[in-house]
Amino acid sequence: METQTIELSDFQQKVMLLPEELDVFLGGGRGGGKSYGEALLALRHAEQYGAKARILYVRQTYKGIADFELVCRELFGTVYGTAARYNAAEHIWRFPNGAVMELGQLETHSDYAKYQGRSFTLLLSDEIGQYATPDLLDILRSNLRGPKGMPIRVVLAGNPGGVGHQWIAKRYVFKAAPWKAFLEPKSKRQFVYAPSTFLDNKFIDREQYSDQLNSACPHDPELLRAWLEGDWAVARGAYFASVLDEDRNAIDPAMWQTIPTHHGYRWPSYLAHDFGSSAPSATYVVLQSPGAIGPDGRYYPRDSLVIVDELATAMPGRPQQGLGWTVPVIAEEIKAMCARWCIRPAGVADDAIFANMGHSDGSIAKEFSRCGVHFSPARKADRLTGWNIMRRLLAGAGKPDVPGLFISRACEYFWQTVPYLPRDIKRVEDVDSSAADHAADAVRYGCLRLRNEVSQIRLSGF
Repeated sequence: METQTIELSDFQQKVMLLPEELDVFLGGGRGGGKSYGEALLALRHAEQYGAKARILYVRQTYKGIADFELVCRELFGTVYGTAARYNAAEHIWRFPNGAVMELGQLETHSDYAKYQGRSFTLLLSDEIGQYATPDLLDILRSNLRGPKGMPIRVVLAGNPGGVGHQWIAKRYVFKAAPWKAFLEPKSKRQFVYAPSTFLDNKFIDREQYSDQLNSACPHDPELLRAWLEGDWAVARGAYFASVLDEDRNAIDPAMWQTIPTHHGYRWPSYLAHDFGSSAPSATYVVLQSPGAIGPDGRYYPRDSLVIVDELATAMPGRPQQGLGWTVPVIAEEIKAMCARWCIRPAGVADDAIFANMGHSDGSIAKEFSRCGVHFSPARKADRLTGWNIMRRLLAGAGKPDVPGLFISRACEYFWQTVPYLPRDIKRVEDVDSSAADHAADAVRYGCLRLRNEVSQIRLSGF
């Protein structure tokens, strides 16, 4: 019998080399070879563990299952010929060594009844962006059980731009840099974000595929960018869509553990704060580059702003609802965050917190000051001025000769909300203030402080 060779792309090889103890999110653009990668992982799992291997692959629709069936027929047929049997009625693969792989549909909670009480050692799911929430996939994880010494694993795949875009980006994309392990709090498992695009897939006609994607999105350039580039910072019709780019603006938190120095002096730092109680408050640690190379080896032009840490008081999963924290509670958390960075708890905040509230406590700013956190007014002027400065800095990120705005992937509330803020339909130059704009407001105040500082230097003749 003639030996058949299975050829892998560089992306698929990299995925196969990830330790089995790590769960994986395959999350780039369309056409990157993610589905074939999942089939390869299933094949290896079946070969390694034989009759102990119980694999479940789920999609939201039966049509999606049919697409994956074709991928499996090609791969498994190459390896086993007719020795691997597929029951099309039951959607079950049976391998010669006793391993079993089931292709299942999971759209609603009633569909989960098919899997309740059953055990699987490898869980695969594709196109998870079709799920508006992660609830069903979270429940399915309870079915992962294996013999002692045998690793259990979850491998998920999806593209940006779907209905589940936000929860996926929050959970898997903006936790750490690509290909670096991080702890996913919900599952308490180590995950890796493994991105790819159609450019990584040498087995397709890439020029033709690009033309097809362009034809599918003639009036939606942001969705097209998401599909082509796998950029999770895009959001169709969003206010910052044209200037906020994950590749340019996101920085790796693992590389920014302390404030860098330049010629023996630490980079200037300050806080940017937007107050809220029933609504969330947001506070950021902002570093101002003196025109130097950062700890990640990247050059940050003079007056670039690097946001390295975040304190957000939003209810989990409810970005518009605050935790109801009082000023003393928020102040203590802000001081703890500042202590981690060895900086003074001081910065800029919304002008509104300096208004006298008409009772003995004075203003919110004075109450913060009594608690040891000192704010000065951002002097925000009109909103559009602040937004224009923030947009200009976001667009400048990555350019060698102009300042930019960079945000750590550890700033989860920022990445959960800012990329998706809609425009005000009555004033398209402005953000819709009814949206969860608290993180954006805080960052805007930080950008205005830079503008005011530069203006003062110019007026002084320096």
